[in-house]
Amino acid sequence: MKNYQLYFLFTFLFPICLLAQKIDNMASFRDMNAKRYFRFNYDNDYFASQDQDYTQGYSFELVSPNMKNNPINKMLFNPKNTENKYGITIEHIGFTPFNIKNSKIEYGDRPFAATIMLKSFAIATDTINTSRLISSMNIGLIGPGAFGKEMQVAIHEATGNTIPEGWQNQIKNDVVLNYEVSYEKQLISYRNLFSLSSNTRLRLGTLFTNAGIGVTTTFGIVNTPFSSIKTKKSFSLYGFAQSMVNVIGYDATLQGGIFNKKSPYRISNSEIERLTAQINFGMIMQTRTMFFEYSRSLITREFEVGNSSKWGGIKVGFRF
Repeated sequence: MKNYQLYFLFTFLFPICLLAQKIDNMASFRDMNAKRYFRFNYDNDYFASQDQDYTQGYSFELVSPNMKNNPINKMLFNPKNTENKYGITIEHIGFTPFNIKNSKIEYGDRPFAATIMLKSFAIATDTINTSRLISSMNIGLIGPGAFGKEMQVAIHEATGNTIPEGWQNQIKNDVVLNYEVSYEKQLISYRNLFSLSSNTRLRLGTLFTNAGIGVTTTFGIVNTPFSSIKTKKSFSLYGFAQSMVNVIGYDATLQGGIFNKKSPYRISNSEIERLTAQINFGMIMQTRTMFFEYSRSLITREFEVGNSSKWGGIKVGFRF
């Protein structure tokens, strides 16, 4: 099945369309119904039986009222008359070409790349108008300093998989400075069994510059994030299905850093696909203290001679 046929098939089977990214902890359907929580996310293409493109990622997320004093919050949106959450996330993501055994550059495929970032974010929920405004600032590094090689080699040695040989050709060190704003508006909610929301997002910076628009849906025993935390139930079990369309301006994991142009191999500006489609789906269970998620993702090709790719992920969190 062709990439775009796959995209439209899922769009009609699941009447949804949401913005997403590689690790997206702040989507409304992942709301943990608490002012304080910790959550761990791990993505790997091993869940989808492949080893290429977005090969793995992980993040550690902490939300607490104490984070309100983070000075970076002055750069984020903090509207009045909303329920506000503040947090930080340490995020690491890595990318590889299809043939990781080749020590030479794989021309025509994506370059090896890794990034590590510290994200400060603010989530403002308007329970009256059933809307949600999210803003975040990412500060970090792309390149060998993000230790993508060390992480992948260690995991492959531990699991007995092929040892990657081409990390010396990865995107070189450069600064990551990214700002992101997204807005969600609940359109339909039926007895906490089904919800449908619209979505818009803008990302600007040295790592990713893009924009998108869409909608998201959940179905099952759902605690809507657009109601007061005090009124939410202690247990929920629901599925989600989301798709997204992004217009791409710049992607440093393919094109290299903005300032350092010495990477041995990069995808040229003319080869970047300016329109991508991504589909995510999975299940979430929440108890009074815990959060569990399993998800799968598919994305259309991100550069002209590339291929579509897929991966899976798990999230585990707890409230305190």
